Amino acid sequence: MKNFYLTIVCALSLWMAVPAAAHHSMAGFDRKNAVTLEGTVKEFSWQNPHCYIELDVPGKDGKTVTWNVEMTAPGYLARAGWKKNAMKPGDKVSVVANPLLTGEPGALFVSVTLPDGQTLTQRGAQAPDAKSK
Repeated sequence: MKNFYLTIVCALSLWMAVPAAAHHSMAGFDRKNAVTLEGTVKEFSWQNPHCYIELDVPGKDGKTVTWNVEMTAPGYLARAGWKKNAMKPGDKVSVVANPLLTGEPGALFVSVTLPDGQTLTQRGAQAPDAKSK
């Protein structure tokens, strides 16, 4: 009987740990600084738990560097006016994001300016003439 209770306690502990492991901290991003990445969309992924942009950016040495830019969940983006086809591979865009503290090519999304000049954020869209200066 003791083994039965031990098995139940272990199973419950594992079951409760799954949601905690599924979410991660934003502590790895430099939220005090932002970078502007001018590049070509390699992939725009509309998926849970987070959408992301893979952006090919020309490096200082002329070699292309692929940046992975993490966004919020598609539900939040949809409420802000986004569509899953807001960006497509080959689009030339400008992304503002908070870089990883490690210096690796990854960042946390702030905004994107699309080829038509429209700026999208996680809170909504701005017309090309309404962009902040």
